[in-house]
Amino acid sequence: MLVRAALPKGSLEKATFALLAQAGFNLTVGPRSYAPAVDDEELQVRLVRAQEIPRYVVQGVFDIGITGHDWVVETGADVEEVLELVYSKASMNACKWVLAVPEDSPIRSVEDLRGKRIATELVGVTRRYLAARRIEAEVEFSWGATEAKAPDLVDAIVDITETGRSLAANKLRIIDVILETTTRLIAGKESLKDPGKRRKIENFAMLLEGALVAQGMVGLKMNVNAADLSKVLAVLPALKDPTVNRLREKDWYAVETVLKERQVRDLVPELKRAGARDIIEYALNKVIL
Repeated sequence: MLVRAALPKGSLEKATFALLAQAGFNLTVGPRSYAPAVDDEELQVRLVRAQEIPRYVVQGVFDIGITGHDWVVETGADVEEVLELVYSKASMNACKWVLAVPEDSPIRSVEDLRGKRIATELVGVTRRYLAARRIEAEVEFSWGATEAKAPDLVDAIVDITETGRSLAANKLRIIDVILETTTRLIAGKESLKDPGKRRKIENFAMLLEGALVAQGMVGLKMNVNAADLSKVLAVLPALKDPTVNRLREKDWYAVETVLKERQVRDLVPELKRAGARDIIEYALNKVIL
């Protein structure tokens, strides 16, 4: 069963390829190609601008796509958001579309925007935001470099920010957050009605989710004498109870667990003092809960 997938071309491309590789889907693409090869005969992939993916999924051009929740909202696409994928080009945090003005602007609130001009790529959401507050302002589409347009070309902007550094560098002040967004795996509702495609999409989502859960997690293995086992288990965090197996050598146990990588630095010395021996840390590709 062939499932056609649209992946985001541009800022999310590298992070998406890395996530897919961790999930077990290896893609190769030439510098000018929009059709990556993937080592899965049931998956056909194409690179598309994230803004266009919801529309193409609704039209049935693709069965699934990876795009931002913001573009689903902006286009009003009637798709199924199968899975939230909390990753972005620079971090594992959600992004925000914010209303911003120059630092020295007299505009202090949304109400001050009446009769003003606003530039944004998220035109539909911005217009609905203003309409809900009964504020009449001109909203124009921005083709890029939106943060550089105020104050010379427009009075305010609505732009996406992940860290806020670009806004600060352009001396912009945030007035309000219009929309929080994360990356989503979306699917066409007609595609989900096909049992074969639905199963493939569910499998794809499960592996992506497992790869995301594994990010920032590591596995720990260690050997523990029976006399020290209770002390080691008392200091050992885990997603669930650690796995404890008796070794062939009398009175020794193998203990294995999964935990957050940031905990390891402080935990390993504690484990050593509690009696753990032969401690091994290893990376994880996927954690299926």
